[in-house]
Amino acid sequence: MNNDIRAGIIGYGLAGSVFHAPLIAATDGIELAAIVSRDAERIRQARATYPGIAVFETAEELLDSGNVDVAVITTPNTTHAPIAHEAIARGIAVVVDKPLAVGVDEAATLIEAARAADVLLTVFQNRRWDGDFLTIAHLVAAGTLGKIARFESRFERWRPKLKGGWRESSKSSEGGGLLFDLGPHIIDQALQLFGPVEWVYAEVDTTRPDATSDDDVFIALTHTSGVRSHLFASATAADLGPRFRLLGTQGAYVTYGLDVQEAALRAGGRPGPGWGEVPQADWGVLTNVDGETSPLPTRAGQYQSFYAELVAAVRLQGPVPVDPTQPLEALRIIDAALVSSQTQKVVRMTPTQ
Repeated sequence: MNNDIRAGIIGYGLAGSVFHAPLIAATDGIELAAIVSRDAERIRQARATYPGIAVFETAEELLDSGNVDVAVITTPNTTHAPIAHEAIARGIAVVVDKPLAVGVDEAATLIEAARAADVLLTVFQNRRWDGDFLTIAHLVAAGTLGKIARFESRFERWRPKLKGGWRESSKSSEGGGLLFDLGPHIIDQALQLFGPVEWVYAEVDTTRPDATSDDDVFIALTHTSGVRSHLFASATAADLGPRFRLLGTQGAYVTYGLDVQEAALRAGGRPGPGWGEVPQADWGVLTNVDGETSPLPTRAGQYQSFYAELVAAVRLQGPVPVDPTQPLEALRIIDAALVSSQTQKVVRMTPTQ
């Protein structure tokens, strides 16, 4: 394939305009060719930033236009799978922003449809390329901390007042709430580090006045490897805990604050020299077996890797950046977390074939 791959973003809100569009524009071999939006201001901004971009009012119009090779779906969660099916039926490769779907059966059916049609399907799990997560993955792979006993991951915010929008007004069954917003990230990271899960315990709460969706989540995973992952997502944490805390037989690692790439993208930045680098003052701290502590350089974040790997996959030069069966497993854990929270019991995961 000599020409750039043409990407169309379906849904040009925060995810489409802040995350996907800049990363596509910064990646060789792919271009942002079209968007779907009915919002006049968003359309104006898109045309100002990406001159010549095509604009469509509906997903169907874009998919039928012949203008795109890859459909990037960033619409509300309940529409992810239906739109992806429409793209697959037309032979168009698909990137679905997390979550892949709002139910396990829905996700499994979508994956099977892509396989049957021999159409590329992947999921935007960008937090795999957070700099702090890349640092932890290196520590685990290198065995620096010995045998890992517990992994703690917190994605916390302080938002005591509701902001509105479908994420806060929709229930879990409709893909709303933090469990479906941040849960796919923190669960996916734990699975990437420590593999399959045997037991799930969860507390999924709605704490803010007038809130209809969950805003405070705790999930405890027991991996088949024996590692325990304690995962937190909250919109009601006035005092933020460490982003990651990793405890092993030979030491520990702790880091605070969120990866720098989201803030950079929100400020209008794009990947380039120095992208994803973390100031020394914000590095995590490593504690060795003797109790001695020292700062550990945080690896540079690499969100741009997702679309670089996508280009290679479309050109049959490498695997998809995220195998969709992995986010499917995260959805199975989300289902188990809901059951656990409702029944106040630990749920045993059934091994997948």
